[in-house]
Amino acid sequence: MRKLVFLVSVISLVMGSCGTKKKIAALEAQNKEIQDLLNSCTVKLNACLTEKEAMANQNEFLKKNNTDLINNMGNMTTLTTQGAQNIEKALETIKEKDLKISRMQDALTKKDSVTLALVTSLKREVGIDDPDININVEKGVVMISIADNLLFKSGSYDVSDRAKGVLAKVAKVVNSKPDFECMVEGHTDNVPIKNTVLLDNWDLSVKRATSIVRVLHNDLGVNPKQLIPAGRSYYIPLVENDTPENRAKNRRTRIIIMPKIDQFYEMIEKEMKKQQ
Repeated sequence: MRKLVFLVSVISLVMGSCGTKKKIAALEAQNKEIQDLLNSCTVKLNACLTEKEAMANQNEFLKKNNTDLINNMGNMTTLTTQGAQNIEKALETIKEKDLKISRMQDALTKKDSVTLALVTSLKREVGIDDPDININVEKGVVMISIADNLLFKSGSYDVSDRAKGVLAKVAKVVNSKPDFECMVEGHTDNVPIKNTVLLDNWDLSVKRATSIVRVLHNDLGVNPKQLIPAGRSYYIPLVENDTPENRAKNRRTRIIIMPKIDQFYEMIEKEMKKQQ
């Protein structure tokens, strides 16, 4: 009987032990499944946290970028306004310069008209048929070129009587233009000259210029304030001094009739004031 009870007890214990192992195995399997699920959730959570941080950083970047854009828009508005003002100022400056140029051109046109009228008057008074007298316009001034043989004897600076007749006609025109200046230039050839009176060609050209100036002033009543004598020697020839004919062309006196510089500028200023 005792053996039977012991055997039953052992069988019960063995069977109970097998049931516990099964439960433990099941619990372990369930625990592993839960652990795997927990690990998976942890990974997903970490991924979500990382994405959240990235999104937060991106959000901050977008906020800053938006602020910068707003500021830049303000700056661009300022720059656009300044640019428009600068363009407007530049256009005004160009307009003013164009107006000044237009006024100066008007003044120059008036000056050219006066010069043309002066040339016409001189050609009418002096005559254009004489080959020893040439009247033209160069660089906006009237040039009267008179050959040496019409004015002086060779090597002399005494004005001939024939020349005084021509100079009287020139003086008439100069006297009609008191706001003009009259420069008298003496020119020689390159043949050296030296005597007890003349040192060189410079001396001869200057003395010839002053002789004509004295005739214009003393004999013909030209205002001395309008007269300018100048000696150019042989340094501005018309042609090469290589033949007697060419040297004769270079021996000449040139009378330049031109508006006074200060009065010319006054003419421009008056024209500019009229346009204002």
